[in-house]
Amino acid sequence: MKDLKLGLQLGYWGAAPNPNMVAIAQEAERLGYDAVFTAEAWGSDVFTPLAWIGAHTERIRLGTGIAQLSARAPTATAMAALTLDHLTKGRVILGLGVSGPQVVEGWYGRPFGKPLARTREYVNIIRQVLERKEPVVNDGEHYPLPYTGEGAWGLGKPLKSITHPYRDDLPIFLGAEGPKNVAMTAEIADGWLPLYYSPYRQEVYADQIAHAKPGFEIMQGVAVIIDDDIERALLPLKRNLALYIGGMGAKSRNFHNELVQRMGFEEAAGKIQDLFLSGRKDEATAAVPTELADEISLVGSVDRIKDRLQAWRETPVTSLLVSTQNMAQLRTFAELVLG
Repeated sequence: MKDLKLGLQLGYWGAAPNPNMVAIAQEAERLGYDAVFTAEAWGSDVFTPLAWIGAHTERIRLGTGIAQLSARAPTATAMAALTLDHLTKGRVILGLGVSGPQVVEGWYGRPFGKPLARTREYVNIIRQVLERKEPVVNDGEHYPLPYTGEGAWGLGKPLKSITHPYRDDLPIFLGAEGPKNVAMTAEIADGWLPLYYSPYRQEVYADQIAHAKPGFEIMQGVAVIIDDDIERALLPLKRNLALYIGGMGAKSRNFHNELVQRMGFEEAAGKIQDLFLSGRKDEATAAVPTELADEISLVGSVDRIKDRLQAWRETPVTSLLVSTQNMAQLRTFAELVLG
């Protein structure tokens, strides 16, 4: 039975920065955590906090979880990653994702169409920058390099990065949810950042990741809540699930809802969405199956969590990402997962 690595997901800031961000990352490093991740939505960005953390740590890997494609041109993302990788002596994991149409079109003012094709082009361009073999070119419709479309002066030429990357194989992970997107992730990326994964329903993604390259990493975010009252412990998870299944997307297209249906909770997914979109959020929360919330988390007594960890060790998942701002919890999670 394989060992699991442990990572820390700090997420995005919210209204203000977390004053304990560096101290938590330093303690995680001391405890043997493999990586620390930050996030971005429509507030704090994903790279700047990692630079700050990287300046105050020595070994822990630094992951973007996730950098939104529409926030930056692919060459700009490559520049940020290679710069941070130099400053931290090769500790960067570049996690990328398309986000969703509400954010892409509402915040970045970009079209959401053809997310798979956009992702493939984006990763290809970043690989070119990092490999630094030839000047970067791309003849795709989404990120043409050089640009020759409307408004172009016709003076653009292919360029090669002035700075030599610290690593030409800097790992690229993708946040992917749909079957085609996950299959593409296994094909072109070095790792996968799933949203929901159940160790008891491995068949949901088994075909998509079957042909991933050797060393392919899967880092799964998981809530760890130590509480003998399982229903009470699962309540905040159910609220979050109700939000994602019910409200993070339109009635006609909600990727999270579709995933939960594929996991075998089709009837519940429909009911949760109907309740949430009609403003009945408490009822939507109550409609989230305990089985679903329990399978994708680690809750209960310490003994129950230890027992349920065995199921995760029997999956392709290589690392569990936990979220906490509490030093005691950070240590407890290390004792549970790392031994």
